Amino acid sequence: MEMEQNVAQALLTQGATLVLLDIPAGTDVGIDIKSWNVGRNFKGIKMIPPGIHFIHYSAVDELGELAPRIGFFHDFKKGEFLVKRWDNKEEDISSESVPEETVQSLKDNLKELDRYLGPYPYEISKPWAKLTNGITASLIARCSPLCGFVRSALELEHCSDAARPRGKESEKEDRKQRRSGRLTAEDKEEELLPNLKPKPGTELRLTEIPDKHYPDNATPSEITRHSLDSSYVLDTTLKKLREPGEIIGEMQLTFVCFLVGQSLDAFEQWKKFVSLICGADNAIPQYRSIYIEFLQALEVELSYVPEEVLCDIVASNNFVYRSLYKLFGNIESNPEVDGRLKSYAKRLRDRLTAKFQWDFSNLLEEADDEAPVIVTLA
Repeated sequence: MEMEQNVAQALLTQGATLVLLDIPAGTDVGIDIKSWNVGRNFKGIKMIPPGIHFIHYSAVDELGELAPRIGFFHDFKKGEFLVKRWDNKEEDISSESVPEETVQSLKDNLKELDRYLGPYPYEISKPWAKLTNGITASLIARCSPLCGFVRSALELEHCSDAARPRGKESEKEDRKQRRSGRLTAEDKEEELLPNLKPKPGTELRLTEIPDKHYPDNATPSEITRHSLDSSYVLDTTLKKLREPGEIIGEMQLTFVCFLVGQSLDAFEQWKKFVSLICGADNAIPQYRSIYIEFLQALEVELSYVPEEVLCDIVASNNFVYRSLYKLFGNIESNPEVDGRLKSYAKRLRDRLTAKFQWDFSNLLEEADDEAPVIVTLA
C-alpha cells in the first residue's frame, strides 16, 4: 500500500522512532500486527504514528528455533525517540534505561542511523487503530504486568497448595471433596502436579470477574434467575472500573495480548468478557452504549481470530457463536432495548452469517441443551 506524500511527510516530521540496539540477527521483531526476521544491520523502526503500539520480539537460538514471544505496550508521542538495548545474557530487551548521553549521540547522528531503520508498515495503521480504539494509556498502566513485559510463557515458581491460583468457588469445592473423600480421576491427577504460580510481577493485572453469580442472601429463585442472566455479575464487574466503558478497552487489550502477544491467559480473560457481556439480559438497556461498542469491537476482532477458534460451528461448539446467539436473542426479545441497538445487532447478524455461515435464525427458541429439564417425581 503506497503512502500518500502528505502522510509520509507528516510521519517523517511527527512520527516516533524506536531504536533497538544490539538486536542479534535472526531475532523475530514486530510492531502491532506485523513482524520481521531481522538482519544484522537492523537498528529499529521509524515513522511510527503517534499513539498506542505493541512492540514484540522472540529471541532465536543456535538452531534457529524461536523463544516464546515477549512484548510491551508503549504510548508513542509525536516525534518521540525511544531507545532500548538488547541484553545478550538474558536474551531479552533490558528493562534498564539507556544512558542519556547514548540517546543524545544517536539523535545527533540520526541521518547516519536512518538507513538502518525500517519504516512503520503504514498499511496496518488503520486496522490497528480499529483493533485498539478503546485502549488508553491509563488502562495499559493498570493492566500491564509490573515488570512491564507481556510474556507468552509466564515465569512460574513453586508455591504451597493453598497459594496456588484458583477461583474462590473452586477452593470451596476442593475442600468439600477432600472432606468427603470424593475425588475424581482429574482431581487425583492434578494433585500429582507440582504447585506452581506466576512469578510475582509477571502476570497481567486484569479485572477480576466474580465467580459468585448472585448476591449474598439470595433466595433459591433469585439464584436461578442470576444463573440464567449474568446482569448481576456484569454490573458488579463494571463497578470495579473507573468508568463502565473501560471494559471494552480491557477486552481489546486482552485480545491484543492473545493475538499478538500469544498469551493464553489473556485469551481466557477475553473469553470471559465475551461470555459475561453476551450472557446479560436485564442490563442491556442500562448499558446500551457499551453493547454497541462491544459489538463493533468484537466484529473487528473476529476478522483476526485464528481458524481453529472458529471451528465446529455446525456442532454449535464455538463459544463466540453460542454467546452471540444468546445475546442476539436477548436483544431481540427485550422490550426495553431501543430500535438503534436492535437494528445494529440485526445488521451484524447478517454480516456474520454471510462471512461465517453462522445460523442466527429462530433466536427466540431455546436451544435443546439449554432448555429446562423436566423431572417427573414418582
